Amino acid sequence: MSESLSQPSERRRRLRFRLEFELGYRPLDRHRYIRLEPGKTVNLSSHCVAFETATQLPVGMRVELFLSWPAKFNNELPLKMVAQGRVIRSTPSQAAVSILAHEFRVDLDTISSRTDKLPTHGFVN
Repeated sequence: MSESLSQPSERRRRLRFRLEFELGYRPLDRHRYIRLEPGKTVNLSSHCVAFETATQLPVGMRVELFLSWPAKFNNELPLKMVAQGRVIRSTPSQAAVSILAHEFRVDLDTISSRTDKLPTHGFVN
């Protein structure tokens, strides 16, 4: 039987939501740029994100997550949540990260691929 981070555990103090969002993750390294690895969330709470990984991440590693968010800014612009945290549990195919800081940003990558749909808000280009 394979171990999964999505199974309930009595260690959890916060409610987990089984939501599947696309995400990118990478180790935090201030001295060099590390490309994003793709993944998907398994579940999340207000302080933790469990997600699929391509390889096992070391417990204690600091990571940065970029999650596609379902809500839109002003009901028009796509958002992403950018979070920094530490790996607290890991298997060969999943990791759980304790969120230390997060912020929501307009997803400029999505907007640049759809420039014809940008709102003008009364301004003429």
